[in-house]
Amino acid sequence: MDTTLQDPLVGQLLDGRYRIEARIAVGGMATVYRAVDTRLDRVLALKVMHPALATDVSFVERFIREAKSVARLAHPNVVAVFDQGAQGAYVYLAMEYVAGCTLRDVLRERGALQPRAALDILEPVLAALGAAHRAGFVHRDMKPENVLIGDDGRVKVADFGLVRAVGTATDTTGSLLGTVSYLAPEQIEHGSADTRSDVYACGVVLYEMLTGVKPHTGENAAQVIYLHLNSDVPAPSAVVPGLPVALDSLVASATARNPEVRPHDAVLLLGEAREARASLTDAELDAVPPGALSDTHDGADDRTSVLPRALPADGDGVHRTSRLEMPPADPAAPRRGTARRGPIGGPHRRLVTILTAVLLALGIGTGVWYINSGQFTRVPSLLGQTQQTAEKRLSDEGLGLKGVERVFSDTVERGSVVSSDPASGDRIRGNGSVKLVVSRGPEIVRVPDVAGRSLADARRSLKKVGLVPGMVTREFSEDVARGEVIRTDPRAGTDRNPDTAVAFVVSKGAPIDVPDVTGLSAEEATAELEAEGLKAEVLPGRVHSAEAEGDVAEQSPGGGAEAAEGDTIELTVSKGPRMLDVPDVTGRDVDEARSTLEEAGFDVKVDRPFLSFSDTIASQSVDGGEQAPEGATITIKTKGF
Repeated sequence: MDTTLQDPLVGQLLDGRYRIEARIAVGGMATVYRAVDTRLDRVLALKVMHPALATDVSFVERFIREAKSVARLAHPNVVAVFDQGAQGAYVYLAMEYVAGCTLRDVLRERGALQPRAALDILEPVLAALGAAHRAGFVHRDMKPENVLIGDDGRVKVADFGLVRAVGTATDTTGSLLGTVSYLAPEQIEHGSADTRSDVYACGVVLYEMLTGVKPHTGENAAQVIYLHLNSDVPAPSAVVPGLPVALDSLVASATARNPEVRPHDAVLLLGEAREARASLTDAELDAVPPGALSDTHDGADDRTSVLPRALPADGDGVHRTSRLEMPPADPAAPRRGTARRGPIGGPHRRLVTILTAVLLALGIGTGVWYINSGQFTRVPSLLGQTQQTAEKRLSDEGLGLKGVERVFSDTVERGSVVSSDPASGDRIRGNGSVKLVVSRGPEIVRVPDVAGRSLADARRSLKKVGLVPGMVTREFSEDVARGEVIRTDPRAGTDRNPDTAVAFVVSKGAPIDVPDVTGLSAEEATAELEAEGLKAEVLPGRVHSAEAEGDVAEQSPGGGAEAAEGDTIELTVSKGPRMLDVPDVTGRDVDEARSTLEEAGFDVKVDRPFLSFSDTIASQSVDGGEQAPEGATITIKTKGF
């Protein structure tokens, strides 16, 4: 069954440039596709990181950083990196496409190789690694799967995605990189790797090419690790009698358990390999090891066979599409030999601790080994995800949440996961709980400049840096548009602790003088207000007032106040004045009469006849006992001569 038909990327155009044609290989970290660069019209290999790993911010940053480093490593025996990019959840590398097979394919089909063939493969591998070592890089995952053999015979080293700069920390802190069969003792015991670790791996690969088997094997990874730590790599001639001593010495030099006595880097090992080749005769170089596919046959059987190109189950970054031509096997020859191994003794307590930590960390290229696997799972990748997303992912995996701790971080966005306990990838019981450590953002944040931006946009900017949007006040501004921020308090550029509240002053626009519309009809008042850029709202219900019925009795804000364009002025309509009983004040003095009428709700006017000096009221304009509108003016007249 063609599994590529089920791959959602096959047939797609990635990043608007790379048309994916077929899936080549799947590994622990990425899937490799054959693709066409539609811009340059060339075939290349596209290595796409698994989406689950693409959510790990630190992993993606390392992936991109190391891709840039390898891209600068121009060497004919290194698979070139052309481009790096991302589209959504897909982070990718565009690399040189090598039509051919891997060294693993050759060993699987042919078994042990002739010394000349083994050295023909080893030397360009060491040349590639030597260039990397002298440029300051360590590969850390050398194995047959990462050695590509092109149809044109060229040998190239692939998968520099795990490289580290020499001199930087190489402690794995939770994940042991590399395949267990090729790990140097110091990688297993201390989690550290340098150029000498690559030299050790190359020695193991050479042993496998010369014998067809790995030097240390066992029923499980624990036994292999124990042998790497406690046993020297045996001489290849112990498995393939007749191999020259020079090859035994070359393997022994490269695989010394003490890194101090190994060649310092691949350049020095390449020199030793060439010295070994020079010391061998043609007969020794072309000797066919027992069980290998021979290059020399007599008669009609001396013909070339074509081997199908099968995809190996292991490997990450294998590029192959065609067929590898090899001479046929001698049907009478036995198959490859088997390395000797004995029972494993009881390791001491420190080794048990090392083995346990290593086995729990293994997972790249070798699978995962652990006890009671059905009861355990792995903590999913949570780093860089929002707290909400991380909690949902834990729930989807059947794991609980045992709390959230918030810490300052200069590198992880506020609200996103910095770490977890247990960490992503760690082993945990299937119903266990995970503690999340979530970023509060930097410990000191600077108030952003949000002047001239909308209030909603300004609030988002504050939240993004870890500050809290605070109180909003509004004021008129001739220069800043209505609804936009004039300034903040604290002002822009001020350093504050996260979660500090920041107040906004928002523009009401240029001020407008509110006209006085009392006494106008509701329709006239509305038209006059709208002409000034204001809105009118006639309130329900009417009030008694001195204004005529139907005219505006009151407005808010009142005439002469300042308002902003678009502000609403509330209008109250009059239902006319109330009719009140007029008290009889005749015969009273002026002051008493005035007080009585005003208390009754009327205005008062006093009329004194010419040369009258009396304060006694003789008459009033509306007789006592009659009604008059509230607020109406009542004229009172004093007695004359």
